[in-house]
Amino acid sequence: MEWNPQTLQFLSETFLHTLSPAPEPRRRAESALADAADRSNFALAVLRLIAEPSIDEQIRQAAAVNFKNHLRHRWSPSDDNAASIIDSEKGQIKSLIVPLMLSASPKIQSQLSEALALISNHDFPKSWPDLLPELVANLQKVSQASDYASINGILGTANSIFKKFRYQYKTNDLLLDLKYCLDNFAAPLLEIFLKTASLIDSAANSGANLRPLFESQRLCCRIFYSLNFQELPEFFEDHMNQWMTEFRKYLTTGYPALEGSGPDGVAVVDELRAAVCENINLYMEKNEEEFQGYLNDFALAVWTLLGNVSQLSSRDRLAITAIKFLTTISTSVHHALFAGEGVIPQICQGIVIPNVRLRDDDEELFDMNYIEFIRRDMEGSDIDTRRRIACELLKGIAMHYGDAVRSIVSAQIQILLSSFAANPAENWKDKDCAIYLVVSLATKKAGSSYVSTELVDVQSFFESVIVPELQGPDVNGYPMLKAGAFKFFTMFRAQISKHVALRFFQDLVRFLAAESNVVHSYAASCIEKLLLVKDDGGKARYTSADINPIFPMLMNNLFNALKLPESEENQYVMKCIMRVLGVADISVDVARVCIEGLASLLGEVCKNPKNPVFNHYIFESVAILVKRACERDLSLISVFEASLFPRLEIILANGVTEFFPYTFQLLAQLVELNRPPIPPIYMQIFEILLSPESWERGANVPALVRLLQAFLQKAPNEISQGDRLTKVLGIFDKLIKSKSTSEQGFYVLNTVIENLQYDVISPYISHIWAALFSVLQQNRTVKLIKSLLIFMSLFLIKHGSSNVVDTMNSVQPGIFIVILNQFWIPNLKLITGSIELKLTAVASTKLICESPVLLDPAASESWGKMVDSITTLLSRPEQDRVEEDPDMPDITENVGYTATFVRLHNAGKKEEDPLKDIRDPREFFVSSLAHLSALSPGRYPKVISEKVDPANQTALLQLCNTYNLKIV
Repeated sequence: MEWNPQTLQFLSETFLHTLSPAPEPRRRAESALADAADRSNFALAVLRLIAEPSIDEQIRQAAAVNFKNHLRHRWSPSDDNAASIIDSEKGQIKSLIVPLMLSASPKIQSQLSEALALISNHDFPKSWPDLLPELVANLQKVSQASDYASINGILGTANSIFKKFRYQYKTNDLLLDLKYCLDNFAAPLLEIFLKTASLIDSAANSGANLRPLFESQRLCCRIFYSLNFQELPEFFEDHMNQWMTEFRKYLTTGYPALEGSGPDGVAVVDELRAAVCENINLYMEKNEEEFQGYLNDFALAVWTLLGNVSQLSSRDRLAITAIKFLTTISTSVHHALFAGEGVIPQICQGIVIPNVRLRDDDEELFDMNYIEFIRRDMEGSDIDTRRRIACELLKGIAMHYGDAVRSIVSAQIQILLSSFAANPAENWKDKDCAIYLVVSLATKKAGSSYVSTELVDVQSFFESVIVPELQGPDVNGYPMLKAGAFKFFTMFRAQISKHVALRFFQDLVRFLAAESNVVHSYAASCIEKLLLVKDDGGKARYTSADINPIFPMLMNNLFNALKLPESEENQYVMKCIMRVLGVADISVDVARVCIEGLASLLGEVCKNPKNPVFNHYIFESVAILVKRACERDLSLISVFEASLFPRLEIILANGVTEFFPYTFQLLAQLVELNRPPIPPIYMQIFEILLSPESWERGANVPALVRLLQAFLQKAPNEISQGDRLTKVLGIFDKLIKSKSTSEQGFYVLNTVIENLQYDVISPYISHIWAALFSVLQQNRTVKLIKSLLIFMSLFLIKHGSSNVVDTMNSVQPGIFIVILNQFWIPNLKLITGSIELKLTAVASTKLICESPVLLDPAASESWGKMVDSITTLLSRPEQDRVEEDPDMPDITENVGYTATFVRLHNAGKKEEDPLKDIRDPREFFVSSLAHLSALSPGRYPKVISEKVDPANQTALLQLCNTYNLKIV
């Protein structure tokens, strides 16, 4: 794309149309830009448009956004379809972008700063050595003019560039890049930081515009954090006093000209103070020894500051970072700072209780955005809320002063409960605070759901404090207290004895009808978690007998809860439905009602899938209902088909791609439950399954393979007819050629071998071997070789060793012994999984005891090495014989259910053992060897002594002794 007046006119008009409120011109403009983006020098032309002062600011701003997004996809594209920007264009962009960014208006500057950071992620410093010197030179120039708009533009860009030092693993390359940045930027950073500090000091009371100065210091603090994150640089250690003096000043000095100007002014100062707290917390965590001389002053400064931070949510970040700093001290060797007389009570009353108490903002969130409230409150993600971080501080202090903390907090809880008792209507927040303290300070036993607390006796607290809330007749009264009560019940579910908990199941069901979304969500979650409790020995504490009396009302209230406003897609309710269906007795009548309810929900979410978690639990609920109901009465399958097929048909016909993997898994489950011959409607689905279009989306493949396996198991005769098997093997061929799907290809192949007669598959065997040998030449991954070994073993077990050897050699004479020596013998030890281990061990044993190729004395070396490999497989624990799999999968960025396959746990394929008649592969191995050796006494012990590793000879002897057998 040449830069000329015509290009300028085309781009400016097109970007203007992208801002049109009318959809048609906007779409045309976006399409024109998408076409132009494929032309060389497009990005450069857009950048020149942005630099053109005669063009309207809005147009240039739209162009800046487009420029940034274009670079994101084209500078170093990961997508094969996106053309990369050519090197000459890249060079010109890099030479123009810094001066243009510095001269741009704030909105355009922020877009160009992000674009510059995108380039630097790929090119800096190695492919862009001029960037940092150019930024430093410009910083020094604009600093002399005290041009803080430009100063902050440069610092903002530097902040974006240096952020990588916070998130990347420490490697030599990263440390070399860090050293380069420190050598070039550490001194100029300190220089501008001290200059700005001096300007703030002189202007603090003059009413001058302090905002850009404070923003500059905040950016300096963020850069400080990035440059110090990996380790303490020598420059910063040498100048620590200068940095720390200013940091302390910002925590202890008031700035009335800003703080008195309203919430925005307070926010500017708070953001700088929060950045300072993050820096001193970093030094406390990573550079404790060097920092300890400053610790006392900062601890006092932060403590004092916290006493003056109001409960407004706008000040949360400062409060949280400040409390985190005190928490870090409490868990360090300097915890004695908290040992002074009256310090812990002061912390409890001055910091913890005020920050744990409910605020108006919490109540508003509870009422207006229940999903976010639950995410913060119940799902452990509220580490960065004031309530949570205040309790973390108490936990930190309790590490060294547990008795003192327990004594003070227990007393505080009683004071709060007494306050509530004196006036429940007025002081209900005190009771909420007491419950929150107990729940938040509880300790969880590693690896279990068991939670304990020393603050209260759980049973008596439950009876005296929680039960009155559970038994409250008004399910809509004091909803936040009710939510706290359910949270306590859920948290301590393992300690609350069964006979006590069962008394309140009816109440939990009652609260599913509460209007508050949080309350009925917490009630559902409490029921769901109770049904997961296991007693010693792993036995479920609550069984169908416990929920049968309330089951009709429970299911009715759960389905009705999904009709309440904003809970139409409530994932907690849906998960509870799934869990209840997994425990309750499913009668015919119940199955009919539940499948209709679930199918109706499925029909609704098909119209506009929004919540992937909710949708997943719908499908899991259907799968568990089908599974458990058909275990009792197989005739119910026709009921399920009648309800589900219309909905599944809508999913496939309307292209609801998010649900395709679920649909194919449910269909596989239904196919497996049918008795042959399967109904004709399924064979219509089978034809869809064979079409190449079905296999184009990678997310569908595991589910399609699962469905194909189900058909191969249940309809082998139908599949043997016409060209169906040819098409099935065509699918295998396609899957096996891709690294990402080769394992799925083997699943198809193994099921073909296992379920079809040999005379049906024999015409295709040569093609199968040829495809496998071709893939083996190009892709010798551990996963592929293991899959090949399992396939060969299954083939041998089903159709005999001579068929394996002969069909392989018919493709290429002598190939069998090559595959045996190069792949089978050396990799047998890598097999994992009990069924796979038995299969490959038995097949390998049959090979050495039955195959003429290996019984030939000329093959004694291969025979001995195979005995050695089988002994390794059977005698050594998995961790000793299997190295970590070097085939590390690529980690994709596009996680989310539209891009990936999600397995339905309740529709899982039951793993079949093809060797049910062989109980112990070790006994089979040594008894087969003993029988073989008895036919030729003296021959095999000699081969074993020469070819088998000494440690394995000992292991083989031990196996023989175990089963009282001898190799003679």
